[in-house]
Amino acid sequence: HTWLPDAHTDASTPTSMLLAGILLKMGGYGLIRMNLQLLPDFMQYFAAMFVLLGVINLLYGAFVALAQTDLKKLVAYSSISHMGIVLIGIGALNLAGLSGAVFQMFAHGVISAGLFMVAGIVYLRTHTRDMNHFGGLAKVMPRLSYFAMIIALASLGLPLLIGFPAETLAF
Repeated sequence: HTWLPDAHTDASTPTSMLLAGILLKMGGYGLIRMNLQLLPDFMQYFAAMFVLLGVINLLYGAFVALAQTDLKKLVAYSSISHMGIVLIGIGALNLAGLSGAVFQMFAHGVISAGLFMVAGIVYLRTHTRDMNHFGGLAKVMPRLSYFAMIIALASLGLPLLIGFPAETLAF
């Protein structure tokens, strides 16, 4: 999904929220609803490949996200990374893995929409998405900083937040 970060960067904030919150889940839904139910032998044959592609997707998205300075690209690459967890859960081919994949799609929709909302608000106030210019932003926007911290920790999968049970079940 090399098109995804560019699409998020060029799109407005509400469009990015809809793209990450709803549209990215269509692929996972299609894999679960169509492939798993219509082609169970195919899914069983290629389950290991789904897990391998999910791990590659997870690691690639995470490492590329670490190198970003554009806030929207950072969220977009972390979004790609989180969809790797969905592939891993689907590749498990058991109830816990599939439940984790479905819950991860829901949790990711909430988390990524929140992160893109934060990025949009910060951009409206600062007129830049370059994170090198965000020093001292918490003094100017303390409430948004607390919200951003909570949603970012949920994205990391911190216990008691929405990302934790989804990732735990999928893994």
